[in-house]
Amino acid sequence: MIYLDCSGVHFGSQLDEKHLFEWAMEISGVLRWEQDTLVVRTNLSQASLRDLLALFSRYQIPMAQLSQFRTSKNEDWFAAPKTYWYNRVFGKPAR
Repeated sequence: MIYLDCSGVHFGSQLDEKHLFEWAMEISGVLRWEQDTLVVRTNLSQASLRDLLALFSRYQIPMAQLSQFRTSKNEDWFAAPKTYWYNRVFGKPAR
């Protein structure tokens, strides 16, 4: 299991907060919430990882913690420097 810190999120309303928790639980591989921590399986499908990227981006949850999902099987798309999430997940590309 992997524990993702989702503390410090600023919500626009109570319904906005409700949506974060509901949307996260709809992602395959998400196991549960433990207070401000999202507990997920170690291995995620491409679709689940993309959904987490979108959710973390939308709610401005620190995305660097998603870098631990990089594998040799997904790095061609997940660690592609031209993606919108690259800098927030992996930092600026080395030159």
